[in-house]
Amino acid sequence: MGAIDRNSHEKRKSSPGPSGRIWIEGDEGTFLGYGRVVLLERIREYGSITKAAKSMEMSYRHAWELIDSMNRQADKPLIEAATGGKGGGGARLTDEGERAIKLFWKFYAEFQIFLKEQSKKITLNLN
Repeated sequence: MGAIDRNSHEKRKSSPGPSGRIWIEGDEGTFLGYGRVVLLERIREYGSITKAAKSMEMSYRHAWELIDSMNRQADKPLIEAATGGKGGGGARLTDEGERAIKLFWKFYAEFQIFLKEQSKKITLNLN
């Protein structure tokens, strides 16, 4: 499998072709999707929900709601957060969170391959 183009959902096609978004559903609706996985990656990078949210131009409250939803729907928490205080708070991605990220990007890459294959079929039918 080649490199994953994680920005392909933002590109516009110059000719007709299939497009789509993919996410994983849970008991409460969306469990994992593109934005949620990027949030998890940013928390891993910054060690902070606040910094991760700011890097995505998202409110802390919205980021916390997404994390809380993912943690409730997962068998084990994806993020562990420590309350702020004298030493400060912080957040860390758990092993389960790492597995969720890998699962999603694998699923995403396979979906991109599917879209390319379908695009070839449509192109052949239009010409």
